[in-house]
Amino acid sequence: MLPIIFCLSILVFGKSESAGILYPRASESRDLRTLDGLWSFALTNNSVNGRAEKWYRVNFKAVDDLNVQSMPVPASYNDIGSDADLRDHVGLVWYQRNFFVPKSWNGQRVWIRFSSVCRAAQVWINGEWAVSHDIGHLPFQADISSLVNYGDENMITVSVDNTLLNTTIPQGALQELSSGRIKQTYNFDFFNYAGIDRPVVLYTTPTTYIDDITVATDVGGTSGFVNYTIAVEGSDTVTAKVSLVDKTGTEVATDTVLSGTLFVQNANLWWPYLMDPNPGYLYSLQVQLLDSSGSLVDKYSLPVGIRTITWDSKSVKINNKPIYLRGFGRHEDSDIRGKGLDLPLIVRDYNLIKWIGANSYRTSHYPYAEEIMDLADEVGIMIINESPALNTENYSDELLENHKRSLTELIQRDKNRPGVIIWSASNEPRTQLVEAEDYYREVVAHIKSLDTSRPVTVVNYQLPDEEYSGQFLDIASCNIYFGWYTNPGDLDTVVADVIAGAKRWNELHNIPVIVTEYGSDTLEGLHFLPVYIWSEEYQDALLSKHFEAFDQMREEGFLLGEMIWNFADFKTEQSFLRVGGNKKGLFTRNRQPKSSAYLMRKRYWALAQSLDDADVPDDLDGYIFESSIAKDEL
Repeated sequence: MLPIIFCLSILVFGKSESAGILYPRASESRDLRTLDGLWSFALTNNSVNGRAEKWYRVNFKAVDDLNVQSMPVPASYNDIGSDADLRDHVGLVWYQRNFFVPKSWNGQRVWIRFSSVCRAAQVWINGEWAVSHDIGHLPFQADISSLVNYGDENMITVSVDNTLLNTTIPQGALQELSSGRIKQTYNFDFFNYAGIDRPVVLYTTPTTYIDDITVATDVGGTSGFVNYTIAVEGSDTVTAKVSLVDKTGTEVATDTVLSGTLFVQNANLWWPYLMDPNPGYLYSLQVQLLDSSGSLVDKYSLPVGIRTITWDSKSVKINNKPIYLRGFGRHEDSDIRGKGLDLPLIVRDYNLIKWIGANSYRTSHYPYAEEIMDLADEVGIMIINESPALNTENYSDELLENHKRSLTELIQRDKNRPGVIIWSASNEPRTQLVEAEDYYREVVAHIKSLDTSRPVTVVNYQLPDEEYSGQFLDIASCNIYFGWYTNPGDLDTVVADVIAGAKRWNELHNIPVIVTEYGSDTLEGLHFLPVYIWSEEYQDALLSKHFEAFDQMREEGFLLGEMIWNFADFKTEQSFLRVGGNKKGLFTRNRQPKSSAYLMRKRYWALAQSLDDADVPDDLDGYIFESSIAKDEL
């Protein structure tokens, strides 16, 4: 049966918004210019109120007492400076720069698009309000055609507020210290980086333009089906040409309607890394709008991977083949840039992911940059795509609406991505509270109202018999820290505890289980014999015990995957429990391997060889059998 096409509604407020938030791409009908670079930057503090003083209408550089500095975009601002005031700032900061709009753009729609601002943003163009948005890690945009000066300089001003409260996504609270300083508190274990952390672009569309594209694919034998719906804004007199083009540039299917199905014989399917010799195959869906004379009005090209996802009480299948997730929890996190987009780091990370033999990760604990997601699709990495709601508590109607809105925007952005195989509604919410039952009933129903083509999970730290979300889920995702937060140092208890905890999720709800987090903090270079917590030897020993448990559960047929916490070390708030941040990574924060990375590499490549018949790298041949996978399985 072909997947159901689903419809979405936009909940970002501005002068004019695009429903699908299509990633901006230049074409014959669209121009594109970046606003990345150095912006002017200023802080609002206790004695200065930028909004009351209408900073959005003044040129920062012309005000002598504003204490303006340069700030790179994209980047988090916290680690750019050299003082704690900037790192720990709570409240408003201000960005500003000038930009030029060509005279030739007059008569077209001109859009400003932010890939992410953390967290709440207001944008003014030439002193006039343009758009507001209050969820980080997700894109927003507005039509600013009526606000810009054509053939002249323009000024953009952005206020960014990083304040977290009980009803924001994620949640937090404010605390006044004895010194009078306001401190942001939160219950999640990563640093609350803030700022314009992803690209900002100007782009144009014609007055009649492609507003959104929704794609759902299916597979039948060797054939592929691409079901598409195109939303058009502007004139309703245009006609369409829709073409599916393969990697060689050959047109393999075409149609002339705005909603239809393209049939592809002998389709190149989208496969995960190591499950096929040609993983991550992407076609290009090229959509053209034509006027009555056949002239081009607008054109947009969308990458499309043809694959289907099915699931039952024991497994998830891609293209009718069972998958086993080998991966990580991760973070967007690096020195200096914080959560700012860092293209060299992205490529380095994917090289390490392929080196270690992984096929998946979770976007813990927020949506990742579109550039990161693009590369996952191209490489063939499977993604558990997670909402920015985490450690949810203090449930309320306002929080629920904000949570649902974050999921709407996430699904709007990533609905067409073949690499996204599971939606994660939340990480470690307080689902042991009775009010979580109605809350997560609504959250999961909301996801399924937007997309029925992917399974839904909640990543739980609560025990399955003591929480209220599992009854609504397609997959149980559990975070387990036996040998670390529970019974630290007691490696002899790990195997039995892991099996009992994970197995109960399957028994109680009759759904497959993913271990989405396990591991231990490890200070690189710290060694102990016999093993002792925080040492590299302890991390290796703890992982090996989990491998034993995972292999037993795989034989029972309900374990869907294993994801260590974490891919790489990352920064957290200051705590005596953390030495410069969370050190549970296989790699250091600057992406160098700990000894556990080599152990995990043997594990993941052994699984790839055993389960997917993958060819082992030459440098592993000869000692691959040292992993916990039994030789008779290989």
